[in-house]
Amino acid sequence: MNFVSTRFVTDDVDGMAAFYEQLTGIAASRPAPVFAELITPTATLAIGSTSTVPVFAPGAAEPAANRSAIIEFLVDDVDAEFRRLDALGLDFVTEPALMPWGNRAFFLRDPDGNLIGLFTPSTPAAIERFADRPYAAG
Repeated sequence: MNFVSTRFVTDDVDGMAAFYEQLTGIAASRPAPVFAELITPTATLAIGSTSTVPVFAPGAAEPAANRSAIIEFLVDDVDAEFRRLDALGLDFVTEPALMPWGNRAFFLRDPDGNLIGLFTPSTPAAIERFADRPYAAG
């Protein structure tokens, strides 16, 4: 089994797609007006309109209601990414700091309020922990 995708449900597919394009530098593919996806070498971030929810089960998902998940992106230089995104005026929750598990990270929110983390393994233990992962090279 492979974990391949995370999907946000939103009332504003265009706005969310534009935010994640700006965040990642990856152009979203748009197979339908109600759906966008940003495809990375290791996973896909999908963005679906609230109008698609009844396809799964009516009421199964609700936009802008997440307060328990964090979407994280591994970056080569977390401080450089913070400076780049800060210049764009994004909604930061924290500035870069060393986390107890050895990553240097910061957090911000997307237009629907979802928590997004960007991090770089920083301590020797964290660097070693990520060394064998297929996406470690960036």
